[in-house]
Amino acid sequence: MQIPVPRFVDTILDWRRTATLARLALVSAYLLGGIVKLGDWPAAVAEQAHFGLHPPPVWAALTIAVELIGPILILTGRFVWLGAGMLGVFTLLAAFTANAFWAMPAGQARFMATNAFFEHLGLIGGFVLVALLDRARRA
Repeated sequence: MQIPVPRFVDTILDWRRTATLARLALVSAYLLGGIVKLGDWPAAVAEQAHFGLHPPPVWAALTIAVELIGPILILTGRFVWLGAGMLGVFTLLAAFTANAFWAMPAGQARFMATNAFFEHLGLIGGFVLVALLDRARRA
């Protein structure tokens, strides 16, 4: 037995701005991160050094580029597959770099890293869905 979709849900999904707001919500942390890093270059470099990425300035520049270009592509509807792919790969690398819960002893830090790792996987799923929806729209 299939449950009918409530009318208010259909209304929200039919609203022409829903997709735009959903894409903005999905990429907002990346946009903010890129802007903040761009505004505080020494902190951006220090962050990369903290995660053991060398040379830190190169990784900081790449991170800023991905965090700004990926969302712009998704939000403008131009090369959505590329923006989603950039952010998906970046997010996967970040999950393995910053949230290696399997290498941590049991405790609060491991619990937090495990949650963050799987939240990153959820974001990757969101980027795949964005690319799929864009492909369907273009077909």
